[in-house]
Amino acid sequence: MEPLKTRNYGDKGPEAKIQKAIVAMLKQKGWYVKRMVGNAFQFGVPDLYCTHKVFGPRWVEVKLPGMKGSRFTKAQLIDFPLICANGHGVWVLTGATQREYEKLKKPPNWYQYLKVMKG
Repeated sequence: MEPLKTRNYGDKGPEAKIQKAIVAMLKQKGWYVKRMVGNAFQFGVPDLYCTHKVFGPRWVEVKLPGMKGSRFTKAQLIDFPLICANGHGVWVLTGATQREYEKLKKPPNWYQYLKVMKG
């Protein structure tokens, strides 16, 4: 599979700004957060790997609110179900708010955003 070519905003794009705020919020709440850097060998991997002594590990994908301007790549649509089928989840967060944070305490939610993409 060829990596999907997307616009690269680097660390200044809208998702990057949200991601930075989410990382700061999670660290403040006691999470260890590792930012995953996508490249030709790592496409399809969620944006963040997070772990917490109470809540355990979480793969987190950052998207824009309402998926406006965000989408899942072809590789993510292949890899996310495989990650979940093998015992781990993928959580989508769209901001650094308490409401978004509460999603990490619930079952993985990435697939719920597929409906938003089609709407």
